[in-house]
Amino acid sequence: MLAKIDTIQQFDDLMKSKGTFYLLKHSLTCPISHAAYKEYEKFSDANQEIPTYYLAVQDSRPLSSEIAERFEIKHESPQAILFSEGMARWNASHWKITNRSLADAFVEK
Repeated sequence: MLAKIDTIQQFDDLMKSKGTFYLLKHSLTCPISHAAYKEYEKFSDANQEIPTYYLAVQDSRPLSSEIAERFEIKHESPQAILFSEGMARWNASHWKITNRSLADAFVEK
């Protein structure tokens, strides 16, 4: 299930309650981000047991910036991040966000 989050509080709640999950930083205006979102959506639909979330950078800049700073991951959009045990274990951006890369990263976590 793909769910949108908007706030730092929502993200912090996920970090406390979910062992492992994906988050996609998504731009509402970028065609590359749209393609990455479609791949992410395909992955989410095929792997419903894996929690998947996204944020729209235009709507959630404070959250997007907080994640970049807290985990020392240069902000990019689109950007998929796999979180596990309170850490960012994997991330990819732009055309590297594919159904296959998401599945492979989850297996390797």
